[in-house]
Amino acid sequence: MGTQRSFPTQRHTIFQNSLMTALLDGIYDGEMTVGELLGHGNFGIGTFDALDGEMIVLDGVCYQVRGDGSAARADLGQRSPFTVMTNFVPHIAATPPPGLRRAELAGFIDDLQPSENYMYAVRITGRFSKVRVRTVTRQSKPYRPMVEATGDDAELCFRDVEGTVAGFRTPVYEKGIGVPGCHAHFIDSARTRGGHVLDFTLNSGAVELCPGTDLSLRLPLTSDFSRAALAPEDLDHQIHTTEIKK
Repeated sequence: MGTQRSFPTQRHTIFQNSLMTALLDGIYDGEMTVGELLGHGNFGIGTFDALDGEMIVLDGVCYQVRGDGSAARADLGQRSPFTVMTNFVPHIAATPPPGLRRAELAGFIDDLQPSENYMYAVRITGRFSKVRVRTVTRQSKPYRPMVEATGDDAELCFRDVEGTVAGFRTPVYEKGIGVPGCHAHFIDSARTRGGHVLDFTLNSGAVELCPGTDLSLRLPLTSDFSRAALAPEDLDHQIHTTEIKK
């Protein structure tokens, strides 16, 4: 197992479009286009206008994953209400033991992180014996809160598949701005299937981390955002329900 581990010594920016709490409150209309977002990085995750599928950006290409798990390249003019982007530089890399499930691999990554106080872009590439996903589906106005909008999402399971899990590890102090813990999406190597990651088993592959020291946060200039309820009392429950969905 080869490992490179060091504390961040250079500044690296993670860009975020809007807030997780805004998405939870049903703010699904986006101001930023895919083309504009790609100006902020070559790696990222998010969603599309009207909650129309999951977004995953790899190597500067943006993909849209629909409710049936199918993936296709997104148009540059499509808009997003919530996105996290960065230019991925793998400063930390390691090969995990074979056969780890998501929770086990999370512990492995914990040991790789030099500090819990920074943000990390995470890329896991390899062969998975199983990947369990779900995908948000397009909503109609008036938009429902996200806990309701995701209630009927279908879960899919891909077996014996090569692909990439891309996501961000966010410190607890950013709760509400982002998703505390790890928020991740999956796409297969053919770029035809994917979704929001619920669980997986990694047979073999590599883990790469890109530490982030700076957060560039862009808030929407809309009346809906101005009126949004961004400090719900049940924030922990809403995040767990929409992101973990167990």
